[in-house]
Amino acid sequence: MALCTVGSVVINVVDLEREQAFWSDVLGVDPARTIPGFFVWLRPQQPGGVSVALQKVQELKVGRNRVHLDTGVDDLDAAQARIEELGGSLVESLDMGGFTWRVMADPEGNEFCIAVADH
Repeated sequence: MALCTVGSVVINVVDLEREQAFWSDVLGVDPARTIPGFFVWLRPQQPGGVSVALQKVQELKVGRNRVHLDTGVDDLDAAQARIEELGGSLVESLDMGGFTWRVMADPEGNEFCIAVADH
């Protein structure tokens, strides 16, 4: 039996409203609960799944993320283009052992990866 279960992955952000709009569009989910001006929990993509939450902080991100989201997409180029339209950016493209992925950043520089989802 697990001691703990993961409920949310929390991303620290300075501009809560901008980041909520970005992550809601990227993940295709709406907020489930908010503490205005401080915290937003987005709905899980699947019932019982882990959600992404946004927590307002005062300081900008510095350095490389120690924890990040890995996401699955149908088309790397289309996903990258849409993420960039939403204010995100490409950090780097990588290929290792025939596996290709892209490290992206949200508008505040929080990194996450996109790769073609397993079908």
